[in-house]
Amino acid sequence: MRHGKKDNHLSRTHSHREAMLQNMASSLILHKRIETTVAKAKELRKFVEPILTRAKDDTYQNRRIVFRSLNDKETMKELFGMVADKIASRPGGYTRIIKLGNRLGDNAETCLIELVDFNELLIAAAADKATATTKTRRSRRGGGAAKSATATGTPVTETTEAAVVDEQPSAEVVETEETAVETAAQGDDLTKVEGIGPKIAELLNNAGITTFAQLASAEDETVQQVLGDAGPRYNVHDATTWNEQAALARDGKWDELQALQDRLKGGKEE
Repeated sequence: MRHGKKDNHLSRTHSHREAMLQNMASSLILHKRIETTVAKAKELRKFVEPILTRAKDDTYQNRRIVFRSLNDKETMKELFGMVADKIASRPGGYTRIIKLGNRLGDNAETCLIELVDFNELLIAAAADKATATTKTRRSRRGGGAAKSATATGTPVTETTEAAVVDEQPSAEVVETEETAVETAAQGDDLTKVEGIGPKIAELLNNAGITTFAQLASAEDETVQQVLGDAGPRYNVHDATTWNEQAALARDGKWDELQALQDRLKGGKEE
């Protein structure tokens, strides 16, 4: 008897269901996004999110437990490498379900299930929205002065308006200068280089490598030494292509960078 258990058996035996969830979890980790039915996606989310939580702490015991659930070496390598770096600062909720509607044939409700931190479009949109809400408000002193002059019957001349404009700097100019100073202080986004996650980018920034130009001119031994000092979790990363990618990003050759990254897998040549 089920005795109130809420798990969806998906009309399968226990062994068939476990094998299916295992394969779907491997596909999600490798491809970051898969299309399936809503019922399967909800069960996959309950199956894969505890695995992702364990991957954030790279220990021998956690690797044994995760491998018992996934049973695939390539998936383990991707999970404890790039995926673990991306989700390191997220406290939970690693997946997102996007409903697509019913499919032809059996009319099943379909959806996309994806890893939240790998949807670059939504991440960029959220960053733009956050930037828009923190813009500097424009001053309204000039408008108040004009209103006061009109109320008292004093005509507002062009000389008075010009004086008000010269007296107060434009809010757009102030905002542009502040943005430029902030960008210069923060440096480049090194996570755009294939194989570099937020944690590795933080390690490079602490070592003085904050821009694409500095990463492009850095020796492979220097970068590997930074990773080695951070521990065995980061020492497994291969930095041989980071210089070439950073040079393309420095020169603004984003199309060539994208073409190069399409041939890479976790920062390495396939």
